[in-house]
Amino acid sequence: MQLFADLHIHSCFSIATSPSMVPERILAGCRRKGIGIIGSGDALQSAWLERWESQDAGEVLVVPTTEVEDRDRVHHLILMDSFDACRDLRRMFAPFGTRLEETGRPHLGLSGEEIAGAVHACGGLIGPAHAFTPWTSLYASFDHPAECYGDEQVDFLELGLSADSSYGAGIPDLAGIPFLSSSDAHSPEPVRLGREFTGISIARRTAPGVIEAVRKGAITLNAGFFPEEGKYNRTACCRCYRQFSSGEAGRLRWRCPDDGGRIKKGVSDRAAELSIGPPGERPPYLHIIPLGDIIKTVIGASSPGTKRCQNLYDRFISCFGDEIRVLTTVPVEDLARADPLVAAAIDAFRSLRIRLVPGGGGRYGSFSLPD
Repeated sequence: MQLFADLHIHSCFSIATSPSMVPERILAGCRRKGIGIIGSGDALQSAWLERWESQDAGEVLVVPTTEVEDRDRVHHLILMDSFDACRDLRRMFAPFGTRLEETGRPHLGLSGEEIAGAVHACGGLIGPAHAFTPWTSLYASFDHPAECYGDEQVDFLELGLSADSSYGAGIPDLAGIPFLSSSDAHSPEPVRLGREFTGISIARRTAPGVIEAVRKGAITLNAGFFPEEGKYNRTACCRCYRQFSSGEAGRLRWRCPDDGGRIKKGVSDRAAELSIGPPGERPPYLHIIPLGDIIKTVIGASSPGTKRCQNLYDRFISCFGDEIRVLTTVPVEDLARADPLVAAAIDAFRSLRIRLVPGGGGRYGSFSLPD
C-alpha cells in the first residue's frame, strides 16, 4: 500500500517551536493534510517519547525519528523502528551530548560516521537532513557523503525545501540512495506540517515496515515546494537578500557590496556544482503549494491563520476530506462548488500557470497567480 509520509518534524521541546506541537495536534493535522505516516520527531528526548507512547494515534502510523547535529555542524535525520531502540540510542549518545534531556535536536561531539555507526547498531536508518541548504547540512561542509559518513551506509537523503529530486539526480554519489521529502515542521498548522511529503509503498503498516520500505528504496513519489519557494534556493545576501550569480559572489569575495552582509551560496548553484553526471531516474516529484497559502493569496489576507482563511480552508476539508486530495486529485469543477476563485488558483498551479519569485539568503520565495 502507498501512504504519504512526513518523517521530519519537531516537538514542543525544540528551539523556536510552537507549544502546540503536541501529539494530539500533530495527529489532527495529519488527518486534515492526508498524511498517513508521521515521524515522531525528537525521539531522544524522554519526556517527548513518553507522550507518544501514551497517545492513541488511530489510523496514523507513528515512526520514531529524531534529528541530531554532529561535531562538524552537519544535521542528520534518524529513523528507528521502536521507541525502545531510541532509548538504546540515547544511552549510546549520552556521553557525547550534554543536553539530550533538554532539547529536541541535540548536538553530539561525534563525527557523522560515529553517529551512523551507532544508529546502524541499533537497527535504524540515517541520512543527511536538508542536505543542500547552506547551513548545517552535508553539502555545506562536504563535497561527498563519504567525507562525512566514512564507511557507514547512507540510507537516504532528505532534499529540503529549496530542492527537488532534479537537484540530486545528476550527483554520482547519490545513485541508489532514496530521496525523502519532509516538512521539518515546527508548527502543526497546515502550511507547515506536511508541506513536503514522501509517498512510500509499505508491505506492513508498522514502524519496522516503514524502515524496511525506506531501506529498499520503495519511494513512489516526492512532493513539496517549487524549489524557488525555499529560503535558500538562490545565492543571496543574508541581510538585504540581494541575489547574485555564483561567479559574481566569488568576485565579491562573498560580501554584499550594498551592506557588507555575507552572501550565501544558493541550493541551485551548489547542486549544479555537484551534478557532474547524467541525471538518473527518480520517482516523480509533485510540486505543490500549501492550500492555506493559496487561499491567503486569493483573498488578499495577511496570513493563512486569519479567521477568514481558516473558515475557507475548513470548507474545503469538510467537502473533500484532506488537503492533499484538494491540491492534487479532486476535479476543479468540484472544487469550484466550495469556492470558484480558489479552485481557479489550484487549477493554475496544477498547470504551472503561476509566477515564482525565487528566495535566497534566508528569505522564502513567493508566487503570484494569473489575473
